[in-house]
Amino acid sequence: MPSMKAVQVGKPGGDFELVERKIPDPGRAQVRIKVEACGICHSDVLVKLGIWPGLQYPRVPGHEVAGRIDAVGADVTNWQAGQRVGVGWHGGHCFTCEFCRRGDFVLCKNEKITAIHFDGGYAEYMIAPAEAVAAMPDDLPAAEAAPLMCAGITTFNSLRNAGARAGDLVAVQGIGGLGHLGIQYAHQMGFNTVAIGRGQDKEALARKLGASLYVDTDTGSPAEALQKLGGARVVLATAPDSKAISVLVDGLAPGGKLLVIGVSPEPLTVSPLQLIGGRKSIQGWPSGTAKDSEETLAFSAQTGVRPMIERYSLEKAAEGFEQMMSGRARFRVVLTM
Repeated sequence: MPSMKAVQVGKPGGDFELVERKIPDPGRAQVRIKVEACGICHSDVLVKLGIWPGLQYPRVPGHEVAGRIDAVGADVTNWQAGQRVGVGWHGGHCFTCEFCRRGDFVLCKNEKITAIHFDGGYAEYMIAPAEAVAAMPDDLPAAEAAPLMCAGITTFNSLRNAGARAGDLVAVQGIGGLGHLGIQYAHQMGFNTVAIGRGQDKEALARKLGASLYVDTDTGSPAEALQKLGGARVVLATAPDSKAISVLVDGLAPGGKLLVIGVSPEPLTVSPLQLIGGRKSIQGWPSGTAKDSEETLAFSAQTGVRPMIERYSLEKAAEGFEQMMSGRARFRVVLTM
């Protein structure tokens, strides 16, 4: 019986376990993917600690998957064995709820989440619903493509839907796992890109990534710095610090938007007066569908946007996870098979 290596979490708060499992067969509307790389995302903590309600164990984490289709189930006509593909956070939809009927699949009331509702990519093989699969360009290495399936699509998809036009001032708060991609995408989309970080040591990297200006929060108010530039059409908030995010509202231009993708449990602190007078807005953004992922990969391949990664073998998944959680990673951790 063919077997594969997988890293699973056996119970909430349990250790990562390297196990041998039977290679699964795809169901009717599913594909099997031979995993070549899987990013380690901070959201994997949901599996590690059992934070997601109703999560069933044992569970294999990983929702930043890059590999090749190995087999397809009955009724799958749009994918073939051998195709290079990726799978991200959005793991499928019901096609029948109110939002699916409108074509807004990422808001599906019965949305499946990769590695939450089915096993993810910390394994040599995984099964995914056919509608959750994104085509991957041939010239994009798997290890670099994997983080684009979550961090990449979240920054790219939010920016391209934010309402800014080429030439507009767009600020990216945070130069980390999300922010270092957000700066690259903003630059490649033609925005006048401002990076907001803490400390002068980050300026050189921010400019290398494509920022035309760098604002150091240690030396003054970032909102005042943005207003001196005329105000930002969009501020992309990537660092999970609600206090630091909240102060950026005053850096928006009239009609500007604070776009929040950095997840923090603390509430934002913003008064209605800050929003009403300048017709400003605050919006959150989830990742996107498989088609959005596909377009993220294609844009990245075309423009040269790439994540900065640290590689670990599957056997060292626990070590890679700790590197990510510690904040020492520069900037995305990737398991390679």
